[in-house]
Amino acid sequence: MKKIDIKTLVRENIKNLKPYRSARDDFDSGILLDANENSFGAPFADDLELNRYPMPYQDDLREKIAAFRGVNTENVFVGVGSDEAIDLLFRIFCTPGKDRVIINPPTYGMYKVSAAINDVAVDEVLLTENFQLQPEKILTAVRPETKMIFLCSPNNPTANSLNIDDIMQVMNNFSGIVVIDEAYIDFSSQASLTGNLTDYNNLVVLQTMSKSFGLAGIRLGVALADAEIISYMLKVKAPYNVNKLTAQKASQAFSSIDNVKKNIDAILEERERVLGKLVTFPQVKRVYPTDANFVMFRIENALEVYKNLADEGVIIRYRGNEPHCEDCLRLTVGTTVENDRFFEALKNIEH
Repeated sequence: MKKIDIKTLVRENIKNLKPYRSARDDFDSGILLDANENSFGAPFADDLELNRYPMPYQDDLREKIAAFRGVNTENVFVGVGSDEAIDLLFRIFCTPGKDRVIINPPTYGMYKVSAAINDVAVDEVLLTENFQLQPEKILTAVRPETKMIFLCSPNNPTANSLNIDDIMQVMNNFSGIVVIDEAYIDFSSQASLTGNLTDYNNLVVLQTMSKSFGLAGIRLGVALADAEIISYMLKVKAPYNVNKLTAQKASQAFSSIDNVKKNIDAILEERERVLGKLVTFPQVKRVYPTDANFVMFRIENALEVYKNLADEGVIIRYRGNEPHCEDCLRLTVGTTVENDRFFEALKNIEH
């Protein structure tokens, strides 16, 4: 168990911020003539009252997510993808030009991009060649200005889960904000860190509806954290950050959880088939363990293979420019038909 004083980490201007109070903070029913909306409605058939602003805090959706993830509604933030949550954390906890964060390449690229946008310095502690954390080196890299450490598990682009003991070592010995990005957690054999939220009030778990829920197009990201951290995120976010169409489709997904689980099982089954078939190709030098819905593998002339696959109409991702990922490609596990098409194209390139 680790409890810290969150207020000591929050920027002074954020602590003193008086958030914009939207019309829907006060009233959401009645004759609404308070928000300069178009009372005549949308220019097409509309059953969502799209002429009216959405609810600012999306409490109904947050309740559904909380129930699904086993937390309280006050522990849930919803935003425009995980990227909004990442950006908000920088804006809440990091003073531009002064504070720092730690990342562990190879990892998700938006941490570094968001840091640059917010003028926050980034210290990098590489993963091992087996793509695991080096907790001692991470903790040694911590400075007085270090406000956040980002850990991605299962990791992107390497697909593996980080060792839980290493994660806990960082959490137990760092008094800033620890952000665990669990975008791929529903494909993992490792349990979510959401069960640790009650013991660690400096822990933020990022999740998304883009992967296991199959809803990348609605851009709905989730942050799960102590209620105090969530309160700051709700304070700083844009007034109507999640629109009605996104909220409707996200809510609808929780009425179709059996289908979500069915699709996860299908992906996991295909993942095993893909792993088994990849190793039969002579030019494939290594297939890395995966706990996600994608596979990273090392192959001869990776960049050329990547381009040739694209010419064949099969688009995967070249990751050879990342640390420890020389000659590596990243393949999303598709449908059986899509995966077979990939293998056919790979075989054509081989010959």
